[in-house]
Amino acid sequence: MDEEWLAGVDGCKDGWVVALVAPAGDAVRVRVVHTFAEIVAAPERPAVIAVDMTIGLPDRVGPGGRAAESAVRPLLGARQSAVFSVPSRAAVYAADYGVACAVAFATSDPPRKVSRQLFMLTPKIREIDALLTADVALAARVFEVHPEVAFWRMNGEESLAEPKKVKSRPYEPGLALRRALLVAAGLSADVVQAPPPRGAGPDDLLDALACAVTARRIATGLARPFPDPPPVDRHGLRMAIWA
Repeated sequence: MDEEWLAGVDGCKDGWVVALVAPAGDAVRVRVVHTFAEIVAAPERPAVIAVDMTIGLPDRVGPGGRAAESAVRPLLGARQSAVFSVPSRAAVYAADYGVACAVAFATSDPPRKVSRQLFMLTPKIREIDALLTADVALAARVFEVHPEVAFWRMNGEESLAEPKKVKSRPYEPGLALRRALLVAAGLSADVVQAPPPRGAGPDDLLDALACAVTARRIATGLARPFPDPPPVDRHGLRMAIWA
């Protein structure tokens, strides 16, 4: 029987960095791909895909975005700014930033524009959304995760004291802390300390590996959604962050 694979995925400059892991042990394959569909169709056929990207888009949002963002922010202490507020489905599908802000303002309570950081992610959000709304079976094996929530779980459910970036540059004390947590979670030090693949940064690699650790938790039934139970959007997609 072929070995089962699981995937942890993070967005990066050249597309997506994916860390494919076995349910246990040291086997890890890391690569950068241009499209999310390439991960789905990878030779490893991952049974669980845990991705750091929004899944499930509400028609309207309340304070702080979706319930998923509101559920995890209090866990993260000083790291909670890494959790962006997600606007409505219509705002995510808006053609440009000005339109997105206008639509987000009209579909939120209290009215709020969309942040530039979140708007820069909307092409990737739409990329995943199109695949999952078209394929119910695929939607069942793709889960939204967040690296900082994954590290919170690995750190004994304590927020991390160090950021991974300072002034948009990799911050070595924060990266070293995350590498140590990944090794303690069962990943090989050689993999964790390896240079990132071309097209991805060192923080992208560590985030993909953190997502892979959560994929293992999902596959073994140890992960739980925030909020629990997860609400769903109009397409039936779960709106929760798993850890």
